[in-house]
Amino acid sequence: MIKETDRKFLTGLFDAAVQAADPRVVLSAHLPPPPKGRTVVIGAGKGAAQMAAALEKIWPGPLQGVVVTRYGYSAPCQQIRVLEAAHPVPDQAGLAAGEALFETVAGLGPDDLVIALICGGGSALLPAPPPGLTLQDEAALNSALLASGAPISAMNAIRKQVSRIKGGRLAAAAHPARVVSLVVSDIPGDDAAQVASGPTIPDDRNLDDALGLVAAYGIDLPVAIKAYLASAPVPAPRPEDAEFIRDEVHVIASAALSLQAAKRLSEAQGIPAVILSDAIEGESREVAKMHAAIAQQVSQKNQPFQRPIVILSGGETTVTLSGDGGRGGRNTEFLLSLALGLDGVQKVTALAADTDGIDGSEDNAGAFVDGTTATRMRAAGHDPAQVLARHDAWGAFDAVGDLFTPGPTGTNVNDFRAILISD
Repeated sequence: MIKETDRKFLTGLFDAAVQAADPRVVLSAHLPPPPKGRTVVIGAGKGAAQMAAALEKIWPGPLQGVVVTRYGYSAPCQQIRVLEAAHPVPDQAGLAAGEALFETVAGLGPDDLVIALICGGGSALLPAPPPGLTLQDEAALNSALLASGAPISAMNAIRKQVSRIKGGRLAAAAHPARVVSLVVSDIPGDDAAQVASGPTIPDDRNLDDALGLVAAYGIDLPVAIKAYLASAPVPAPRPEDAEFIRDEVHVIASAALSLQAAKRLSEAQGIPAVILSDAIEGESREVAKMHAAIAQQVSQKNQPFQRPIVILSGGETTVTLSGDGGRGGRNTEFLLSLALGLDGVQKVTALAADTDGIDGSEDNAGAFVDGTTATRMRAAGHDPAQVLARHDAWGAFDAVGDLFTPGPTGTNVNDFRAILISD
């Protein structure tokens, strides 16, 4: 059974990481000066509504605009309209939201300012299929990408080739207004152009790059998407294009900053902490094996770190589905593999969770694990090895009472992992 003191300690580290990415805390330092003309706000992502609400409180003049967020992730705003749509597979509401954003930036002049509030989740929330494709085609593409195991940067590079809004196209539609993008990064390495597939930020990846990624990761694209990409579609904008000369991009929160906040809190409470990386990618179950091996080495041999220690890491792992898949997400898949790797190991407790508060298909952000987790799951009728093979971790963690359910956090800087190894 996981100690309540360990559970509370790890939850505090998660809260510190989320707080470091809270738009109410980080937004004000990155705001541009008010323009001569109008200030228009656009945005997309799981934390876009919270970013908009924070902006309303600190902006010195009038605002107008539209942001789109996931169902259930809204926040009250007075001047900025908040729309909701589906995530991770887009729906008709997302299609309408994309059109609302285009309408919002239409007809702006050179004295107007567009503040773009961009964070993770925006790719699915802004479907905008080009001529010849449908919403169903874009939804099928999203499903294929999510099942492929490809990293988020690869998925977004492909998505932007099949869109009227991604890859800087929304910013191009706002020209000649100046666009300042304020980005909460959920991308390992913090390439702002990849967050939400960069609706206001172009990048250098072209169609050939996208097709190379499709081949490299063996992605089974839907037939309609294959045909469209073979038709030599209109190229995506490039960073050097004239429309973007006056634009600015600021990454205002990231996994790196959040992990540093968790590290500071741990050390303030007397437990040293080390950050392995803020940009770990790879198959969830394999990444977990590496974390388990390090934790065992520390627990049993006091190396490469001295006990007590907290091992922190971030990034975005992936799950390559075999069959239909079950209930859960990449963090619970990581944790189930970690539980197997730590089976019987003493004095190790871990938390892994998505910083937006939702991991995959259910309402939990992640879960807790210790050296007794696998044994307790077996006693509850869930063989962890079989459950892992089915990608069905949620039920096993629910059965032992170790799900972590903080609810939507209003931000998203990817996955947070903390492993406490006691003395």
